[in-house]
Amino acid sequence: MNLANRITLARIFLVPVLMFFLLVRYKFGYLHLGPIQMTYNELIAALVFILAASTDGLDGYIARKRKIVTNLGKFLDPLADKLLISAALISLVEMQRLEAWIAIVIISREFAVTGLRSIAAAEGQVIAASALGKIKTWVQIVAIIAVMIRNFPFAFFGIPFDEVATWAMVIITLYSGYDYFSKNRNVLHYS
Repeated sequence: MNLANRITLARIFLVPVLMFFLLVRYKFGYLHLGPIQMTYNELIAALVFILAASTDGLDGYIARKRKIVTNLGKFLDPLADKLLISAALISLVEMQRLEAWIAIVIISREFAVTGLRSIAAAEGQVIAASALGKIKTWVQIVAIIAVMIRNFPFAFFGIPFDEVATWAMVIITLYSGYDYFSKNRNVLHYS
C-alpha cells in the first residue's frame, strides 16, 4: 500500500478516536477561558479533527506528485472525507451543539452526489470533484471546528462566528449539490 493510501486510512482510523473524545461520558477536566468553558475531551477531539482534516489534501497531492494514484485511493479518499464529516456532525447533534436538520441536509447532499457519481460510473462517465465541492469541504471543516471549540476565540468579542460558519456550511453545501446535479443532469436521462 502506498503512502497516499496510508494517509487516507489514517484519516479513517481517526474517526472513532474523534467520536470517543466527543461522546465519552467521562470528562478529563475543564478549561475555563473567560466566557468559554470547554472540556479537555472537546479540545482533544478538535485537535484530532484538525489533524484528520489536514490530511485531506495531502494524500491526493502525494498521489499525484508521485504518480501513485490508485483505484483504492479514488475509493478511500471521498469515503474518508464523508466518514469524518458525518461522524463529527452526528456527534455534535448528540451533544446538542448542532441542530439535527443541519446534519441531515449535509449528509443527504453527500449521499445524493455519491449516487449521481455511481450512476455516471455505471455509464462509463467520471464526475470529477469540482472547485466548489472542495470549497464546500473546507467550509464544513471550519464550521465544525468552530462549533467544537465553542466559538473560541470569537466568543470573547461577542462575534457569533460559529453560527455564521454553520449557515455558510449549509448554504455552500446545498449550492454545491445543486451545481453537481445541474452540470451533470445528462447522467439522469430517462431511457
